[in-house]
Amino acid sequence: MAEFRKVATMAEVADGTMRLVQAGDTSIALCRLGGAVFATANTCPHRGGSLGEGSVQNGAIVCPWHAFQFDPKTGRCLNNPALAVACHQVRIEGEDILVEM
Repeated sequence: MAEFRKVATMAEVADGTMRLVQAGDTSIALCRLGGAVFATANTCPHRGGSLGEGSVQNGAIVCPWHAFQFDPKTGRCLNNPALAVACHQVRIEGEDILVEM
């Protein structure tokens, strides 16, 4: 059975930004677009950059190291279709952001 863990609150993730969070030993990149929050693995598969320390541009997660872009909904790399990051299911309860582990 899936376990959801609280990783942040909505107030901690401004619209159009990224945030790096921890769920136990797992680093997760949170992306907030409008009222939706998306969660992906934190490590860019290109060269290991921290996606949670990246930015959001035109609705895509942008790695801070080499500007590789990822769709926050699917994890698909927009620069190289052979690359992708894992996505985690997100649940919002009140102001709490919970991520499936």
